Amino acid sequence: MKLQNDLLLRVARGESVERPPVWLMRQAGRILPEYRAVREQLRDFKELVTTPERAAEVTIQPVDILGVDAAIIFSDILVIPEALGLDYEMVEKKGPAFPRTIATPADVEALRSGEEAAEHLQYVYDALRVTKEMLNGRVPLIGFCGAPWTLLAYMVEGSGSKTFSRAKKFLYTQPTEAHALLQKITDASIAYLKRQIAHGADLVQIFDSWAGILGPQQYREFSAPYIAQICNAIQEAPVTVFAKGAWFALEDFARMDCQVIGLDWTMDPEASRRRVGERPALQGNLDPCCLYASPDYIRQQTQAMLAAFGGRHIANLGHGVYPDTPLAGVRAFIEAVQAFRYEY
Repeated sequence: MKLQNDLLLRVARGESVERPPVWLMRQAGRILPEYRAVREQLRDFKELVTTPERAAEVTIQPVDILGVDAAIIFSDILVIPEALGLDYEMVEKKGPAFPRTIATPADVEALRSGEEAAEHLQYVYDALRVTKEMLNGRVPLIGFCGAPWTLLAYMVEGSGSKTFSRAKKFLYTQPTEAHALLQKITDASIAYLKRQIAHGADLVQIFDSWAGILGPQQYREFSAPYIAQICNAIQEAPVTVFAKGAWFALEDFARMDCQVIGLDWTMDPEASRRRVGERPALQGNLDPCCLYASPDYIRQQTQAMLAAFGGRHIANLGHGVYPDTPLAGVRAFIEAVQAFRYEY
């Protein structure tokens, strides 16, 4: 089916566009009253993730309500650890928690293989299929996974953390086991993303949410090579790499077979472009907290950001939109991007 709005994919392919496409990380969520209404009807977050029709419904809400240029499937990066055999819970107002964690070689060995794990995620593929049908070609649909290091961090730490010291200790004291675990996660992620694309994802994004916890040396040993494996394996659709806090790794990403590099709000667009070269598109990177400001200020800052990127750019925030962000701020950001025009 031909897309009515293919701005996102054209930018990812390096083609000229009249304006930047815009979407927001976490655009389907608590910023929308319509999302909260759906959420109240269900037992918990995981029921929403694992119910394809409801996941599709909230995936499409930002397209209908905000007019964004892409939908991103409503799911969670932690479905991969669960599919591997490590269950998680989503604790209200606290975040994810793993009743059982990875600590020994036997724990790693006991996990499912990558292909087997991917087969346990049929609910995600069904949600993609239903979403694709409901979108009816209006905008592209984005699939995603967590980066192997970020998933290892949760699987070893057992929850979110300011330091992830337990997970980093695992890298220092059990590097062989760490690499074995990272490879299992990588194999599962590749199989998972390929199935997402087969069920309707037009572009996929790799989220390395805890990239900035590692220093450059550890990142180049325990994260970047596994992201590169995923990028090399996924040839069926464009790939975006978004590694929060990994300002030191931009050149590493530019050498990978990815089409888009996401920037967080601490990364300067012009300097980043010089560092990565001409090939990849860049995505980002307005500070999410800017959306608490007045609509006029948001429009001003958005226009300055767009001018700094200067093309080959997918407009987004530098991280996910926060749950208490005013809807007026979100709208001001989207409208400012959609009013912008490139001069060729």
